[in-house]
Amino acid sequence: MCPTESKEIILARGHENISAKHETTLEITKELYLSKKGDCIIAVGANKGIDDLGSEFKENLRKDHARIAILVEAGKVAERIDASGNSRLILAHPTDIVVRKTSYICNRTLAVQADKSACELSRELVEKLRYPEQKVKITLVIKA
Repeated sequence: MCPTESKEIILARGHENISAKHETTLEITKELYLSKKGDCIIAVGANKGIDDLGSEFKENLRKDHARIAILVEAGKVAERIDASGNSRLILAHPTDIVVRKTSYICNRTLAVQADKSACELSRELVEKLRYPEQKVKITLVIKA
């Protein structure tokens, strides 16, 4: 890995209430419970929230020119989301990781200006994410 690349792997699982219908965000959470209102959540029971990401990873993500690739894998189905880092990122939430299509930043925001939100994920992937037993692997790779 070159010095300008950082990687984190998050392990999570699916949930029967995943709908992935939100038009501007997608979220991964350490929480186990998901109501039907959580239409941006694509995985629960994650082993990491934003607080748990490494300091070097966070430092690289806080560069205005940083790009992040987010690979979501469930079984044999995978999808990539590309987004941007930002020097204003707070990266300090204990349970949640949110990727946004907009420029809005709060302590839950991992990345902004994403090319996809929850509703734009393939329905094949979303169907897999609806199974509580489904293991989900989210790989985050920053190029800064």
